[in-house]
Amino acid sequence: MPRRWLIAILTLAAIVASMIGVWHALQVPDSSVAPPFPVRLVDVTDHVGIRFRHFNAMTGKKLLPETMGSGVAVLDYNRDGHPDLFFVNSRPWPGQPGEAKPALYRNTGAGTFEDFTAELGLEIELFGLGVTVGDYNNDGWPDLFMTGIGRNCLLRNERGQRFQDVTQEAGLASPTPWPRTSAEEFWTYTQSISFPASAAWIDFDLDGLLDLFICQYLTWSPGSDLGVQAVLPNRVRAYVPPTQFRGANCVLYRNRGHGKFEDVSDSAGIRLEENGIPVAKALGVVICDPDRDGYPDIVVACDMARNLFFHNVAGPGATRRFEEIGLTANVAYAEGRPRGGMGIDAVELWPERLAIAIVNFSNEPNTLLQLRNTQPLSFSDVAVSTGLAGLSRSPMKFGALFLDLNLDGLSDFFTCNGHLEPDIATAQPGQSYPQSAQLFWNTNNPTRQWEPATADQVGTELFHPIVGRGCAYLDYDHDGDLDLVVTENGGRARLFRNDNSTGHHWIAFKLIGNGVTTNRDAIGAEITVEAGGRIFRQFISSARGYLSQSDLVVTFGLNHHKAVERVSVRWPGSFNQPQTWLNLGVDQYHTLVQAPKGD
Repeated sequence: MPRRWLIAILTLAAIVASMIGVWHALQVPDSSVAPPFPVRLVDVTDHVGIRFRHFNAMTGKKLLPETMGSGVAVLDYNRDGHPDLFFVNSRPWPGQPGEAKPALYRNTGAGTFEDFTAELGLEIELFGLGVTVGDYNNDGWPDLFMTGIGRNCLLRNERGQRFQDVTQEAGLASPTPWPRTSAEEFWTYTQSISFPASAAWIDFDLDGLLDLFICQYLTWSPGSDLGVQAVLPNRVRAYVPPTQFRGANCVLYRNRGHGKFEDVSDSAGIRLEENGIPVAKALGVVICDPDRDGYPDIVVACDMARNLFFHNVAGPGATRRFEEIGLTANVAYAEGRPRGGMGIDAVELWPERLAIAIVNFSNEPNTLLQLRNTQPLSFSDVAVSTGLAGLSRSPMKFGALFLDLNLDGLSDFFTCNGHLEPDIATAQPGQSYPQSAQLFWNTNNPTRQWEPATADQVGTELFHPIVGRGCAYLDYDHDGDLDLVVTENGGRARLFRNDNSTGHHWIAFKLIGNGVTTNRDAIGAEITVEAGGRIFRQFISSARGYLSQSDLVVTFGLNHHKAVERVSVRWPGSFNQPQTWLNLGVDQYHTLVQAPKGD
């Protein structure tokens, strides 16, 4: 079939899907939810002792990696019950001044954080980008994996005392590493250097061991970057757009046990090429299970290339592999063409209907994909019909999170924004380099589901313009509501405390898998809460947003419900045998431990 015919068909399909999305939106029952309840988001960064500042290596030469920023991860590295924060950092280009290292801030449990980077052996030099947390060896301690230009890094947690770099012995070293050249030779180096972005832990074959998926962004080198003529109207060099580079193949590493991984990208269906050219330009990833068959799927946000949906299917014998179905599932394109996809997240916004949000480049609206069918899997973009598209169009969006900030049982939506070009105002007078974040309340109103939060509602500090990139949520002060942490490209990280005066109830869970049929972190598990005739459902994912990971502790807002009748967990590897707890107390944290060997 000629490509122009395929594009025309896809465009028509997108229009039809959007019309269906409007119809579905009108079927959502109006629960007469009142306007947003009082929530204030207060910048407490200085007060709690977080001093991290990102270093972006900008020198005026304008190499594309300088625009990426870096991620943040939430983890309880010492298992004291208080979520800690790990910030990824970059490094100077060869021969350039400066020094930059990642940072781990330990939560003291008294409302403050302490920098424990040196004590934990984390003073690592790499041009870091993304991070994901998972107990890959099932020893009960969360481990760290960082992506970086020319070097990835697996850091094994030594019982909360130190982190050990085990990248080489695990088989996760970059195949195209940072070059060993002089500073002068670096700028003309034209051999490809690995350019990963987000990463996610996933037990794709349900053997109880966490495997590793890595987004690869572009086929890149400093020499090829500087060899492209890109100039702004004021004659200053511009950052080269991704359309000037070839894509790159994402990578899937299977966990073989005993601390070893093997690259199964080819056999598992992850490697995608057309006419010998990689399809992906991957930035964000989320792990989810839209058809709820128990096998985790992978959705990838791509930058000026089609988004990817890797559906987990049966392979030869008893193996598992992925079938890429982004085109047929209506995930690949928005309005029949690729957008500049950055961050991504997924949540069950409507009963039994997963939603996937992808945030895009400036002057492109957010994409909100609503599950329409499970056999075959298909989605429709409902960003317009639900009120999310219009107000999201102008800024450049990177981080993206669904989270219930006011604990009313409805997921709200947050984006962390900022342009990639410091001189953008010379080319586009309406744009700026630092930009305000956006927060959309979920009204549950079928005629307009999303309403932008205002400074009068949540305070002015959240909307202070920054060059926003990564973001994550956690409850650092253990008061039951979710706080926000954001990173800035070339600037300070910020922590926003959620001061929630709604009086709404909540319940939170830390899941512990048995380490045999299920990974210890229970990544891939599905939790269902039944309260007052309502059903709330969430799943545990090791990557959300952009380059980042939120807390694996799952919080449910319960609105005014004062009791929870039933909690069910479908554990990975034991999905057909859910485990149930009755009458758990609200406004509390609970640890749910899987029965031994899935019994």
